[in-house]
Amino acid sequence: MFEIKEKYGIEDLREIMKELRSEHGCPWDKEQTHDTIRMDVLEEAYEVAEAIDSKDPALLKEELGDLLLQVIFHSELEDEQGSFNFDDVCDGICKKLVYRHPHVFGELKVENSAEVLKNWDILKSKSKNEEKASDRLKSVPKLLPALMRAEKVGKRASNAGMDFRSTEEVIERLKSEISELENAINEGSDIKQEEELGDILFSCTNLSRFLKKDSEKSLTFAVNKFIIRFSRVEAMLEKEGKSFSEVSADHLDELWEIAKDPVC
Repeated sequence: MFEIKEKYGIEDLREIMKELRSEHGCPWDKEQTHDTIRMDVLEEAYEVAEAIDSKDPALLKEELGDLLLQVIFHSELEDEQGSFNFDDVCDGICKKLVYRHPHVFGELKVENSAEVLKNWDILKSKSKNEEKASDRLKSVPKLLPALMRAEKVGKRASNAGMDFRSTEEVIERLKSEISELENAINEGSDIKQEEELGDILFSCTNLSRFLKKDSEKSLTFAVNKFIIRFSRVEAMLEKEGKSFSEVSADHLDELWEIAKDPVC
């Protein structure tokens, strides 16, 4: 029988998971498969990231637990099939860490973190049997958010030796892509417009990389800022007794400029 404790550890979590999946466990947990809880992994990972941004240790502790549960859950599903278990997962990541840190667990000498990252990429590529530079680009997960994937692809292309020479060059390419989108709009080609819009977004991720900024984080900040300002405009309209559809575009522009003021 499961023991109720004041303080639990990782082995307790594994036992709880097994109990939930057992014959007398939870009906919902027993029905789940890798596919049915697949998106939960992504959701929990994003909630961990949001907790990090919130600077709230208590929330971060909770969200890390939720993410760990997903690892335990998927491991238990495979343990039931006899393919691998949580210990095997731990064994695999330990071996990977030792292999990819020869400057800590071996004889390799490095001068700084840049050399560490360069060596990490070489070892990672070798372990995945990536013989060509293009293999490194293709191995970036397709399910990553598009901005994040674009940034990683651009970085790996740069590591292979193909990149812009300066921030100014990236900005000029961005301007060129905008001009090409304008031409596509004038031509009325939907396919060309989508293609050129994608080129602009990709160029923006290259610019983020050169500025040493996170494009996902930058866009998230911009979206949050937009929502705050939109809410301020809405509040001003409510004071006027009006809605968005009842005022002119010029008046909305005026209110938007007011909403941009931090003390608004």
